[in-house]
Amino acid sequence: MAAERTAPAAAAGHYKIPESVLVIIHRPDAQVLLMRRAQPAPEGVPFWQCVTGSKDRPGEDWRRAALREVREETGIDGAAPGCVLTDWGLENIYTIYPQWLHRYAPGVWLNTERVFGLLVPPSTEVVLNPREHTAYAWHAWREAADRCYSPSNAEAILMLPRFMAGTSRAMIKT
Repeated sequence: MAAERTAPAAAAGHYKIPESVLVIIHRPDAQVLLMRRAQPAPEGVPFWQCVTGSKDRPGEDWRRAALREVREETGIDGAAPGCVLTDWGLENIYTIYPQWLHRYAPGVWLNTERVFGLLVPPSTEVVLNPREHTAYAWHAWREAADRCYSPSNAEAILMLPRFMAGTSRAMIKT
């Protein structure tokens, strides 16, 4: 069965790049957007998360990858007026879940994830990509951290208050 799962990626010659972004989308009141993945977590429980996704090509800029993933997963234009994308300067390195290793080149088992925050206006409309997510909800930041399946998502959300202070200063300057 494992050979069947690895064959399509190998045959196509396309492997995911083990560099991804994590984008904490939040409102000025520290409400955080979470989305439920279409595919449940390995234990079968609902898989709530923030925007995440791999670079499309090795040289893709982190910021461009973050904006692209936000648009693909939520329909939000992170460069629109009232939106502020901030690179938090943090990177997580984690082991790729075994059930997803077939997406990566042989021997790849670690992923580097760059963390961003995206401040959006309260009226921002969310349009999910149904292939990836089946529901979304806004939660107070602590509650959002508790609901996340991924530890890296939860840890980043818990840092939101520190980074929101920087976002507020950035908004005043612009």
